[in-house]
Amino acid sequence: MANLIVDPEFWEIFPAGQINVLVVKGIKNQAKAEEEPYFKELLAKAVHEAKNFLIEETFSQNDVIVQWRKAFTQFKTKKGARSSIEALLKRVSQERIFQPINPLVDLYNSVSLTHGVPCGGEDLASLEGDLHLGKAQGGEAFLPLGTEKSAPALPEEIIYYDQAGAVCRCLNWREAQRTMLTEKTNSAVLVIEAVYPQQIARSEQAIEALKTLVEQYFHVESSLWKLTKAEPIAEWD
Repeated sequence: MANLIVDPEFWEIFPAGQINVLVVKGIKNQAKAEEEPYFKELLAKAVHEAKNFLIEETFSQNDVIVQWRKAFTQFKTKKGARSSIEALLKRVSQERIFQPINPLVDLYNSVSLTHGVPCGGEDLASLEGDLHLGKAQGGEAFLPLGTEKSAPALPEEIIYYDQAGAVCRCLNWREAQRTMLTEKTNSAVLVIEAVYPQQIARSEQAIEALKTLVEQYFHVESSLWKLTKAEPIAEWD
C-alpha cells in the first residue's frame, strides 16, 4: 500500500488548506503525432482563460499572485522561489507560446492555467516509499528539473518528500528530475493545492476537470482524494 501523507506540520501553517489528489494507473503517456494539434489547441484555450486572472496592470497585484506570494512568506523558502501557477501566469503575461511536453503534463498545465491553480505530478514508479508533504529537516537530496546541480532542501521548508529525498521543493515551486513525469510514465499522482479557504472551490473545480480530461484521454478510471487536516492521508494499492 502506498500513501500520500500530509504531515501535521503542514496543517500548523495552513490549517484551512486542502490538498486535492488524483492517482491514475495503466496509461501510456505518449502522444501520437496526429494528436499534437489537440494539445496545442488545449493549451492555447487555457492561455486565453488564464488571462482572466491577469486583470491588474501590475502583475504582482493580481489576486492569484498575491495569495501565493503571501503563502510563501509563511515558511522557509529558497530565495526567489515562486509558486508554479505564478510561473505559468508570468509566461502568459509575456505572450509566450506553450508547446506540448507529454500528455499528463499538458493536461495538468491546461487545468492549471484555466483555473488559476498550481498543479503538479509525480511518477509513482519512481517514488521510494510513501509520499509526504511537510517540513524539511534540511539537506534532503534534490536534483531540480532542468539542471545538473544538486540543491538540497532547506530546514523548515515545505516540501514533498519520500525516503530518497525531496520530490518537490517550496510546496509547488520546483519538481525533481528523479520523479518527473515522462513518456515512460504509466502511473502517476497528480496534486492541486489550496492553502486558503478562498482557493478551495476553484481547486476542487480544477481537480474534477483534470479527472475528466485524464479519463477521457487515457480511457482509464482514476482515484480522487481531497485531503484536509481531519483526513490527511490518501491510500492506493
